[in-house]
Amino acid sequence: MTSRRRISSGGPWEERVGYSRAVVVGDRVWVAGTTGTRPDGSVPPTVEEQTALALEVIAGALAQAGGTLADIVAARVYVTRIEEWEAVTTALRAALGETRPALTLVQVAGLLLPAHRVEIEVEAVLGSAS
Repeated sequence: MTSRRRISSGGPWEERVGYSRAVVVGDRVWVAGTTGTRPDGSVPPTVEEQTALALEVIAGALAQAGGTLADIVAARVYVTRIEEWEAVTTALRAALGETRPALTLVQVAGLLLPAHRVEIEVEAVLGSAS
């Protein structure tokens, strides 16, 4: 039987809500919805900065799991302003390069904090980077 390993970013919401930043089972990694929130709780003003910061947090979780952004096989991106899709995908492309995971991008009515404009969750397969 394959064991489950939980990864924490140390953020206060994980314990408060009862979730893990990421969960690893075998060579699969699921990273929870991640916003661009700094450790001090502040949120960058632009959607590009929020996207880049969210991807940094995701990269950190993947590194703890033994992977990289290149191992991402699927991503779901939630935005509060669909007209910002190009800025979001530009930041995604800059971070993911030629990884080109299966991608879903949808507009939602809101995220946890009013300042949040993007949230990203990913699935990765360790060692799948080509």
